Amino acid sequence: MIRVNLLPHREEKRKARRTQFYALSGMVVVLAALIWFFGFLTIGRWIAAQDEKNAFLKKEVAVLDKDIAEIKRLREQTEIMLSRNRVIESLQATRAETVHLFTELARWVPEGIYLKSVKQTGRRITLIGYAQANARVSELMQKLDASPLLERPELIEIRSATLDRRRLSEFQVTFDITQQTASADKKGEGKPAAGAPKPGAKP
Repeated sequence: MIRVNLLPHREEKRKARRTQFYALSGMVVVLAALIWFFGFLTIGRWIAAQDEKNAFLKKEVAVLDKDIAEIKRLREQTEIMLSRNRVIESLQATRAETVHLFTELARWVPEGIYLKSVKQTGRRITLIGYAQANARVSELMQKLDASPLLERPELIEIRSATLDRRRLSEFQVTFDITQQTASADKKGEGKPAAGAPKPGAKP
């Protein structure tokens, strides 16, 4: 019987498989290393690009914050200027109303009434004075009530008083100034004075 020794042949196959396994393992390791390397580069580039975007956004946000601060400052300055203009207009209107009020008081106050004080609080006017009789106070109230420049006249108090050994009636009256007072005064300012030459007229 012939016997064939197959050990060398099997050993060679085993070595070939081992070599193939090592080669495949090496290729897998190299491929994994390449994948990791390219993945690392890709992630690094993505992080760098994201950092650039973040830096750009921070820069733009800083510019916007500066613009917003400038707009806020301009808005505050505008509000201050508007507030000043409102105060100036209010003062001008109040001054015109006050001048017109004293002009009209000379016509409203009847004979026999003497004003001791005139006080203005906002649009509210308070008159304190003396009257020779209560009928004079009633006449004053009627004139104030009939005036289109005033509203809500009210007799607060009237009582007997002695002034320079004369018995008089001391009274206190309040009323409000309407907007027509300032309007009438402005119209009066716009009209030329009597006897003044018209524009373009020859002397």
